[in-house]
Amino acid sequence: MKKYQLMDWPTFILALIVLLAVVLPLILFQEASSEIIMDLNDFVTNQLGTAYLAIGLVIFIYCLYLAFGKYGGIKLGHSDDKPEFNTLSWAAMLFCAGIGSSILYWGIIEWAYYYDSPPFHISPRSEEAINYAASYGIFHWGPLAWSIYVLPALPIAYALFIKNENIIRISHACRPLLGKYTDSWLGKIIDVLFIFGLLGGAGTTLGLATPMIAEGVSVLTGVNSEALWLRILILLLSTIIFAFSSYTGIKKGIKKLSDINIWLTFILLAFVFIVGPTVFIMETTLSSLGLIFRDFFRMATWLEPFGGYNDIEETNFPQSWTVFYWAWWLVYSPFVGLFIARISKGRTIKEVILGTIIYGTLGCTLFFGILGNFGLWLELSGTFSVTEVLKEQSGPAAIMSILSQLPMSNIAIIIFVLTAIIYLSTTFDSGSYILAGATQKKIDGEPYRFNRLFWAFALSFIPLALLIISGNDSLTLLQTASIVSGAPLIIIFIILMVSFMKTLSSDRIKLEERSRLFKEKERKTLSIRYAKDDRWWE
Repeated sequence: MKKYQLMDWPTFILALIVLLAVVLPLILFQEASSEIIMDLNDFVTNQLGTAYLAIGLVIFIYCLYLAFGKYGGIKLGHSDDKPEFNTLSWAAMLFCAGIGSSILYWGIIEWAYYYDSPPFHISPRSEEAINYAASYGIFHWGPLAWSIYVLPALPIAYALFIKNENIIRISHACRPLLGKYTDSWLGKIIDVLFIFGLLGGAGTTLGLATPMIAEGVSVLTGVNSEALWLRILILLLSTIIFAFSSYTGIKKGIKKLSDINIWLTFILLAFVFIVGPTVFIMETTLSSLGLIFRDFFRMATWLEPFGGYNDIEETNFPQSWTVFYWAWWLVYSPFVGLFIARISKGRTIKEVILGTIIYGTLGCTLFFGILGNFGLWLELSGTFSVTEVLKEQSGPAAIMSILSQLPMSNIAIIIFVLTAIIYLSTTFDSGSYILAGATQKKIDGEPYRFNRLFWAFALSFIPLALLIISGNDSLTLLQTASIVSGAPLIIIFIILMVSFMKTLSSDRIKLEERSRLFKEKERKTLSIRYAKDDRWWE
């Protein structure tokens, strides 16, 4: 076993034990498990709502401070290192890893939920409700979400590319504060919580994407979208794609898959924008951005504190949506952050922070602005009632009904289904890569191939087993369980922020000296170049 001496077997085995301890009861004792998990979920969303919204704002402000403060110019790598990937590929990889096929689901129909059940006790289906329906999705998938995503990337990238520590584990990023406890049971628990959160997230992604893709196949071929064999086939196809991509590594697999996906996305969005209600889409999107700028802090802090008092209706809107989303981003962020760190060599801290927030927010805004507002236009113009299909059938049926209203709808649905499959694959692809790195003491170039393949299949087959044995309900429970387990991440993220600031502060003199030497080297290089240019007669 000397060949695999870099494996962290205790973390690897502990992660498997925890996963089986959660998954087996979901299969064998579904009703009892459901009751316990839902009670815990109610506690997390109702009692910890203030903590979740507060940590979201703190992380956002912290990231902006780092980007525009004295540490923003620090290059993640040697002073003369160039970015490992061009900007388009870098943005494509971080975006595909961060949002997956979930953006295709919620980007089209999230507005419909806000239209009928708006925030701030607004009358349903009123003009104000329409404004917030078009805006709230962009807010939930906007700068705060991407700030949460980018935070773990910073200390890991710093350790990887400045201190040359080939470790991609959240516990390692906490070392400046945890000290020797990083290598003890505490560090193992932190890493296992991250692994479990990602696998729970995989359950959610599959729970949303598989029925949606199956519905698209049903519209195109006429097969029953509820057929178990069809859903299993979709999962197996996605598994084969991302297992092969993960096996071949970042540059040959993940990069190429992300590049293909981003171009498919551009084609789909451009098509809907051009053939759809172009003026309505532009005006509504711009108005939504204005509303978000105006109400940003209100939306980021509203918890409906007076609901249930003095005849004020208690809608639980913030608990059902904003708090849940923030908990969701926290659970997924270690994985996305670690992946962003791995692909950000040669970029400054400012570039990584602003690039992640801007490109991520821009991409999500295009989805909600174009696809979502097309659905909203269908509803408001009386062309097609999306909300009626959503109530009487399902989310996937409503999505395909919206796409069916487009000219050449079959072509649009084919592109949509292909994009959804590749988004599903790229998320799992990146996830298996990072999970493999998290279960090794360090990485030599890339994690072991067998380790990457193991987690690629684990990401797929655990949710697949739940789907076959207990249906979509178990996938929902796995998602909820991962959200509940993510509550300690609030404390871990505070440790991360303090640890990274402590590291930057202690390394300040070394970093300043490194910057001075690089500038001196550049000055000498330029002097030599200008001297040669001046000797034109030679």
